[in-house]
Amino acid sequence: MLSRLGALLQEAMGAREPSIDLLEAFVEHWKGITNYYIESTDENTPAKKTDIPWRLKQMLDILVYEEKQQAAAGEAGPCLEYLLQHKILETLCTLGKAEYPPGMRQQVLQFFSKVLAQVQHPLLHYLSVHRPVQKLLRLGGTVPGSLTEKEEVQFTTVLCSKIQQDPALLTYILEGRKTVGRKEASREATALPREAAGVKNEEQPHSKAPDRGARGARALSTQLPAETEEPDGGPGESTLITSLIGLCKSKRARVALKAQENLLLLVSVASQAAATYLVQSSPCCPAIVEHLCQLYQSLPSFLDPADIATSEGISWRLPSAPSDEASFPGKETLAAFLGWFDYCDHLITEAHTVVSEALAKSVAEKLFVEILQPQLLHVAPPGSARPACRSEQSILTSTALLTAMLRQLRSPALLREAVAFLLGTDQQPAAPEDSPHTLGGHLVRHCDHLSDEISIATLRLFEELLQKPHEQIIHSLILCHLEGRPYVARGSPEPESYEDTLDLEEDPYFTDGFLDSGFQPSMKPPPAPVTNPDGKTAVTEIVNSFLCLVPEEAKTSAFLEETGYDTYVHDAYGLFQECSSRVAPWGWPPALPPLDPHEPERPFFEGHFLRMLFDRISRILEQPYSLNLQVTSVLSRLALFPHPLIHEYLLDPYINLAPGCRSLFSVLVRVIGDLMQRIQRVPQFPGKLLLVRRQLMGQVPGEQLDHQTLLQGVVVLEEFCKELAAIAFVKFPPHGPHLRLSEPPEGHV
Repeated sequence: MLSRLGALLQEAMGAREPSIDLLEAFVEHWKGITNYYIESTDENTPAKKTDIPWRLKQMLDILVYEEKQQAAAGEAGPCLEYLLQHKILETLCTLGKAEYPPGMRQQVLQFFSKVLAQVQHPLLHYLSVHRPVQKLLRLGGTVPGSLTEKEEVQFTTVLCSKIQQDPALLTYILEGRKTVGRKEASREATALPREAAGVKNEEQPHSKAPDRGARGARALSTQLPAETEEPDGGPGESTLITSLIGLCKSKRARVALKAQENLLLLVSVASQAAATYLVQSSPCCPAIVEHLCQLYQSLPSFLDPADIATSEGISWRLPSAPSDEASFPGKETLAAFLGWFDYCDHLITEAHTVVSEALAKSVAEKLFVEILQPQLLHVAPPGSARPACRSEQSILTSTALLTAMLRQLRSPALLREAVAFLLGTDQQPAAPEDSPHTLGGHLVRHCDHLSDEISIATLRLFEELLQKPHEQIIHSLILCHLEGRPYVARGSPEPESYEDTLDLEEDPYFTDGFLDSGFQPSMKPPPAPVTNPDGKTAVTEIVNSFLCLVPEEAKTSAFLEETGYDTYVHDAYGLFQECSSRVAPWGWPPALPPLDPHEPERPFFEGHFLRMLFDRISRILEQPYSLNLQVTSVLSRLALFPHPLIHEYLLDPYINLAPGCRSLFSVLVRVIGDLMQRIQRVPQFPGKLLLVRRQLMGQVPGEQLDHQTLLQGVVVLEEFCKELAAIAFVKFPPHGPHLRLSEPPEGHV
């Protein structure tokens, strides 16, 4: 197209200078546009049905062709000089703002986009380009559902692409107009040395053309209302940012997605100076987070946690729930919020470090602290009806939403902020009498809430938190309390067998009646194992300790298929490999630290989190089935961590506990003692237990039975013991690398 245009022009001009004829053609096309406003009286004809689009296209082609013919690279040709000197872009911007003829703004946006994209000469440094660009940006992104959204996003795409090529442009485009005016007043005066003299000194026929264009522009000014100068913005004004944020809110998915990609391009610039300016002198972070908070606050006051869980697959590129999922009130709003949160997380991951840190802190401050925390700590007013209490609904919904956010969270910077928000920065072990001084401490209390729904939702939150790659999580909740192994008895010989460590006869649960009720010696935990170099015997004994913990009369899995221990081994292997990969960079020790027999015993407190879990598991026979499943799920997650202290405290049945201390195995033994007493009070216990298991597996219709909570608790208890055995097995395979959990008793080799 351009080559044909050049050939035709040269043919028509004969021996005359091509650039002179290009200028004349360029001015004639511009004059044709201005004459339209002088001569036309029809205010309703759309711009696309006039010759304006064609003339703008010809002007663009001339500019591009002229640049290709320039002998000196980077030098502005006469047509470009004319465009700049006569402020054609500013005039077009005024016409676009007036929307006369109808659709003119669309034509102007297209022309600007193509000129900036196709003309290689740097244009954005010129005030006569920068100023109309800023005005066009202010026109767009302000009215939702604008008819020019497509053209607006194309325009911002070109600007962001230019900034990516030259990051120094970012501060220039974003800075206020007064600053630009001071910098560019002198620059533009010298940027076009040929404008003042070159155009005036042309041959007579061509020197008159600009005069005619100027007269047309003056005439045009009488046809249009004068444009009022907009006040200068403050230091935080950034029309490109606000325009992009506005376009991100578009209901048209493609427009919103493209705007989000443009904003992502903008924040990922490599220049330190540009990133610093973006954070300190633009509304980038506040605008992004403000939209996130607005979306959160537009959510219904109550959402079912199960509904929230169905939206976990939403991402910023696909911000809508799967169409096959059931609809519920607030579904679209929830999808919009989670999609934008995922986008913020992606921005933080991809952005320059300066922008990433600032955006993460802004999300934590504005969303987590100012909005979420008051909802999570909402205390029920006195006398409220518990199930329908608004405060409990607030706690339940906000907890489930925070869990969904944690599930989506990937960026290290935002994860650090989330961990600090939940657990604080102090990693010192707590004392039993300490009141919660962090949000996490209050949430641990919620795990033992009167409302089972809140307890389950908060346990799910902690389970999600434990799967995040941040060492402070497991250290604050568990490891800081286990360091130094204060739960192990000092200064006493290892017991001859594990029975001695339990002191069954001194335990109130293990009465004579209990020992005579069916818990036979053959079912007791085996004596301490002999450990071979390959560890085979040790792991076998540990596995058997958990598998034999539940007495035979309380087991039902043997009567059904696909409920064996092997199934858990397969699942545990995958989860353990995933957990090991996640914690590998943390440099955990491979073995337990040796105990100093002369070190005095110090009081041991397992921490509020483990104490809550142990208290919950001790009530497994009287808690709802769904709550038991969640408690055991969290404990299983903890047991998977490949830290020797966690191995010993949660999975070693043979540790010699200090007085007053308890481990997971000792808590389970007490539960078994309680179970054996309760069994005596349930008629036809084996048959009812098998029926309940089949109901839970969906093999028979559900019907309400006496002692149903107890029977369901027994089923969960059996499965939990198998799961712990499987975890111990995959962490210490009989023929693989083995880490001894505890020292063997004296006299064994």
